[in-house]
Amino acid sequence: MARSLAEELRDRDHPLRTGIVGVGKFASMFARQAARVPGLELAWVVDLDEDRARAAAGGAPVATDARELIESRTADVVVEATGSPTAAIRHALAAIEHGQHVVNVTVEADVVAGPMLARRAAETGVVYTLAWGDQPALICDLVDWARLSGFTVACAGKGTRHEPGFELANPATVWKYWGFQPEGAEPQMYASFADGTKSAIELAAVCNATGLEPQAEGLTFPVCDADRLPDLPIRLSRSGTVEAVAGDALRWGVYVVFEVPDETTARTLREYGAPTSADGTHAALWRPLHLVGLELAVSVVRAGLRGEATGTPDRLRASVAATAKRDLRAGEALDGEGGYCAYGTLVPLAEAPQHLPIGLSRGAVLERDVVAGERLSLGDVALAGQARELLPLFTGSA
Repeated sequence: MARSLAEELRDRDHPLRTGIVGVGKFASMFARQAARVPGLELAWVVDLDEDRARAAAGGAPVATDARELIESRTADVVVEATGSPTAAIRHALAAIEHGQHVVNVTVEADVVAGPMLARRAAETGVVYTLAWGDQPALICDLVDWARLSGFTVACAGKGTRHEPGFELANPATVWKYWGFQPEGAEPQMYASFADGTKSAIELAAVCNATGLEPQAEGLTFPVCDADRLPDLPIRLSRSGTVEAVAGDALRWGVYVVFEVPDETTARTLREYGAPTSADGTHAALWRPLHLVGLELAVSVVRAGLRGEATGTPDRLRASVAATAKRDLRAGEALDGEGGYCAYGTLVPLAEAPQHLPIGLSRGAVLERDVVAGERLSLGDVALAGQARELLPLFTGSA
């Protein structure tokens, strides 16, 4: 008899052991929840701040350097949550090399080298996956639901708070744009939410995992309430795409809009309360919120017990280009995602093959002046050492 995943986990002969690299808000939430899940156990915790690692570990071994613990093979699944794309790629590669599944919370790394990491994992017999509780994995789940139900996906995406001018948010001004300051919030990280970079990164990951394509103009952040989602496709430049919708109604949610193939289907959808477009050609399903690290165990357990991913990229279709927030001068060093220099713009990779990915921009030194609003190219900068080492992984992932 088939059993639920929770029962399967509970009744194992030994616990499913998980290592965590990077104890920010997301991973610390997961660490607390993991202690409440029968059959799930922390193997070890790594953070640059040893006290923070110890606070999350609940008695498990801690370290400030991940390599030794990854190489110990004492974890079945490694959760990468550093937020640093260069560090995350190194950690994911090491975990895969040592036969451990990888749940990647650092989406910035996924849009630089996700397809390569997924291929390496498959070759080794382990899983590389996006993280449940983060919006990309939840969007991938909705897209999969629509396709398995026989529907053609018109668009899918997430809600956020964004208005014209928000792309200029920086660590000094972010709370004016965000609307409130969460306890313990890191300003540069939240600036990447406010300026649209994080939405671009997350929806690039969705494109790379689902086959949906970006719009030529990237994200436009149309204001849209949940009951008007079915009319969203007529506001977009193409079908089979992604979009981040603005406004408070869907600020924490995810959605999929799908085509209605015939009148019989349309009638059934209306009878069961599904919103449909004014012309009856589209309908929508959404989830009103995501719960970040509180529900990350879904990915950990699916990967560790059943070898299943909750979103895996197969090739790069989309990327996120660094775009100047202000006039920049030759010799300036860029400060990365959510900083004072650049925000990220979602781009179809085929149309911008030489752009500077925002995930590789930190520490890059400009070799020419750039005006505000200009998209940066790889030829405009000298990459920092670690980013230069990782560039072949990006160019080889397409």
